Amino acid sequence: MRTDDFLDVMHELVAFVRVAEAGSFSAAARRHGLTPSAISRQVARLERAMGVSLMQRTTRQLRLTEAGLAVLERGREMVAAAQASMQVAEGHVDKPKGLVRVSAPKAFSRHVLQQPLLSFLQHYPDVDVHLLVADRPVDPLREGFDLVIRLTDDPPHGMVARALMPVRQLVLASPSYLASNESIRIPEDLMAHSCLSIGEQALDSRWRFVRGNDEVEVAVVGRYSLNHSEMRLAAVEASLGVGCVPDFVARDALAAGRVVRLLPDWAFDTNYQGMAYLLFSASRYTTPKVRALIDHLVAALTIPS
Repeated sequence: MRTDDFLDVMHELVAFVRVAEAGSFSAAARRHGLTPSAISRQVARLERAMGVSLMQRTTRQLRLTEAGLAVLERGREMVAAAQASMQVAEGHVDKPKGLVRVSAPKAFSRHVLQQPLLSFLQHYPDVDVHLLVADRPVDPLREGFDLVIRLTDDPPHGMVARALMPVRQLVLASPSYLASNESIRIPEDLMAHSCLSIGEQALDSRWRFVRGNDEVEVAVVGRYSLNHSEMRLAAVEASLGVGCVPDFVARDALAAGRVVRLLPDWAFDTNYQGMAYLLFSASRYTTPKVRALIDHLVAALTIPS
């Protein structure tokens, strides 16, 4: 296929993008008033024109090939550019309007993201937001999300990553627990205590601490392990032991004196923390609705340096 023949497959490329975003031929067909077989034929024509397989089709799901992922990235840019052109023609380029799909981790959504999203919806009545609350790594390209918030120290390549705020796990105990148990002055003291681990994997019971050049790993045990930060905080407040909780979850309990931070000179080293990044496509054709939400979240959540 010659690159100047792209006009012959414009409709087919749009159909491919719609199928990839919807996750199936039938879902894409329903959204656009076509039959699944018609959509399937369009994608097949695109594959023949390009000379590569873009999708692996099974009875249960579609999986994009490596070539399909690359074509999808450029295809989405083309669709976004076309939409932006239509908005210019219609005089709506400066007016955010439509649906924005966002994904963020559960605790972060509940304690940090909720209020900025409510404020955004009040300020932009023509924009709708679909928030997927999930702790798994969401792939925005494969799953069709405009924005993804991820806690990491290594944001993925190929996307714009806006740093919002650092997230730390704090080691906490209740005043009554500390009053009736041995003091905790160094990480090794935790071995004599009941500790509340996250419990998702074996390494969650090995707590790592860093202070300068010093690194300490402690094997902890306890009666209760749970992977829900708010429930873990409640267990700490109930004096069931020492637990690690994200700083934004523990903020009110610390301020009220219901829990006490332990080992403040040591950094608790765990995979469940990092910088909160706002991830989105590197396409220069960012739609007004997405740009408005990006700007709103950055202004609301970015901690000044």
